[in-house]
Amino acid sequence: MEHGAIKRLGRGRPRLRPDRVGGDKGYSSRTVRHYRRSRGIGAVIPTRSNERRSPTFDRAAYRERNVVERGINRFKPYRAIAPRDDKLAVSSLAAVTLVACLFWL
Repeated sequence: MEHGAIKRLGRGRPRLRPDRVGGDKGYSSRTVRHYRRSRGIGAVIPTRSNERRSPTFDRAAYRERNVVERGINRFKPYRAIAPRDDKLAVSSLAAVTLVACLFWL
């Protein structure tokens, strides 16, 4: 969680602290919760069945995350996209664009 910068719209250094973090139940641990609270990061992480319910859980934001994951999973059967071992970013982008066009048709 310490790595990963968020680009700014204009010039300047990227931000190192996101507004919110999304994840599945695997990231619902005491250490992760303590780390994000100390840095002032919100969370969209559901609680496990053996934990107390979180009153701040945003169900609508979690559903948006699920929609994105299902969209990404539609690309996985295409072998050219799954490994991402192309030498140039342009060829990876071309493969993703081609598969997206196939979905659209």
